[in-house]
Amino acid sequence: MPRTTSGARITSAPPPTNPFCPRSWREGSIIKSTEASNIDAALYYLARMVEAGEDPLFIARRMVIFASEDIGMAQPTALVVANDVFRACEIIGYPECQLNLAHGTVYLAGCKKDRSSTNAFGEAMADVKKYGNLPIPLHLRNAPTKLMKDLGYAKDYKWSKDYVGPTTDKSLLPEELEGRKYYKKH
Repeated sequence: MPRTTSGARITSAPPPTNPFCPRSWREGSIIKSTEASNIDAALYYLARMVEAGEDPLFIARRMVIFASEDIGMAQPTALVVANDVFRACEIIGYPECQLNLAHGTVYLAGCKKDRSSTNAFGEAMADVKKYGNLPIPLHLRNAPTKLMKDLGYAKDYKWSKDYVGPTTDKSLLPEELEGRKYYKKH
């Protein structure tokens, strides 16, 4: 007969005493600490990952993802910093790149957070999955041939190198999605 373990027993078990606890625990801990802007906790969990021998490129890759996913437009330079940390880890490797990882961790944890672009993209992806490949409005289609121009491709599309600002005279989304707003600026 197989043995079972209750949830209460699992949650009351003492934590591992070495850094080699499951990767997902360490990864989740550093991400959640960085999301919460707790620099000290994020550094501690980074140190745990380093001590456990985690691949520095894995850690740096998570930083790049975090910069776009959780910081986004609140601090667009976070992506630049995260990419630079990744590149430094790629070039330098352990043990020296530990300082680059610490630099990135402190920077990302200290940034304001904004998931508006992440959420907006998720909504756009949901519409693509729901509606499939809706027809692109004719005025947005390129017209490299006379036939395409005669069919109305690119007709009335407004563009000039001096034009500044959004257009409001024509919908740029497929007809079924007119008026849809994905991005909500915070």
